[in-house]
Amino acid sequence: MSSAILKVEALDAERLVRIRWDDGEESLYPAVWLRDNCQCPRCYLDSAKARKLLIEALDVNTWVKNLTLLSQRKVHITWPDEHVSDFEADWLKKRCFSQKSRAKLQKELFLPALGFSIIYMDANKAIRNPYPHIGKSVARVPGLHRGAALFPLSTTPQNIVCMPCPSVQPPNASTSSLGCLREWEGKKSLCQWLIGARLRALVVSIIPPSLCKHMFLLFYRHTWQVQDKIDANNVAYTTGKLSFHTDYPALHHPPGVQFLHCIKQTATGGESEIVDGFNVCRQLKEQNSKAFQILSSTFVDFTDIGVDFCDFSVQSKHKIIEIDNKGQVIRINFNNSTRDTIFDIPVEKVQPFYAALKEFVNLMNHRENKFIFKMHPGDVITFDNWRLLHGRRSYEAGTEISRHLEGGYADWDVVMSRLRILKKIVKNGN
Repeated sequence: MSSAILKVEALDAERLVRIRWDDGEESLYPAVWLRDNCQCPRCYLDSAKARKLLIEALDVNTWVKNLTLLSQRKVHITWPDEHVSDFEADWLKKRCFSQKSRAKLQKELFLPALGFSIIYMDANKAIRNPYPHIGKSVARVPGLHRGAALFPLSTTPQNIVCMPCPSVQPPNASTSSLGCLREWEGKKSLCQWLIGARLRALVVSIIPPSLCKHMFLLFYRHTWQVQDKIDANNVAYTTGKLSFHTDYPALHHPPGVQFLHCIKQTATGGESEIVDGFNVCRQLKEQNSKAFQILSSTFVDFTDIGVDFCDFSVQSKHKIIEIDNKGQVIRINFNNSTRDTIFDIPVEKVQPFYAALKEFVNLMNHRENKFIFKMHPGDVITFDNWRLLHGRRSYEAGTEISRHLEGGYADWDVVMSRLRILKKIVKNGN
């Protein structure tokens, strides 16, 4: 049954919009939540059912400049910057912030009786630089190709190490499958590679085929092509800027290790960005403990809906900052594009959440926290998807594909299993 709105009004002091429905119920919607979830083409990619609006561009203290009710079926809002948003009555009714409405919707989205569990792994406290030839004041590391260098340990983005295996050559830049890379030579080298991938948040290296066969099979296949696509089913498959994110928080158990292989690179734009999420969490906790508490205690809905290898509709709930029983950060779960329009918290907690999230994202974007580099054809980067957040600068679309990366995932459980077996083999000299 279609919902009808009897009255809509802006509560300026509270920065809320109040709606009275034809069934006698009343709903309150925070202005910042409405602006964040604008459904216009500038803010929302309908083909991917995903948000395009970046947190960086969101005014968390926004308010409603003008409000109009159209035929009891649509709310038309003009914002202070003259941007306009339209919200259908049924869309709003479904996302009502009342406890009753939220409980009903959560029951539809999940099977509460089944529940879910997550296995966590600790992460090392240091990361190192993937493209040391860009940096300064480095120490040479014998045996590593492409001028690899090791930076002094600290909590800055310079702590990323370049660790290609010296016994193999880089993959052919035109090769479009991670599974076709050159055979890895020796269990000891593979063991060293896995240790490097485990202890360091990001590694620039060749991917051993013996690991490729254990890669995640997701709705985008074992590997997926990051390039500009018509009717893109993911915001990554556009030319726009990608803000810092971890991949696939829409899964209850997000992939732990990510691989990106550069096949083709655009001449202008398309630079990669990375940030150490654990370091940013430490800064946030020191500077604003309340914001840290909000992001480490608030469950956020994530979703991914579409068709690729198969059709899919994925839904999960995560705290953006996952901590263990000792208060240590063990995983970051954040992708603004797949953060759901559905938000299962009381209305009075929405504004503080956005303020905390804005501060978290602002810290990520501090110059001293992020590392910017450009991948070249043949480069493969491997990184900890539970710790590092990555992004991409925008680039111009052309008549043909100008930038092409291929990606894949592995589970930390699989990687650690292989590492334990290889360490035992190497130790015994087999």
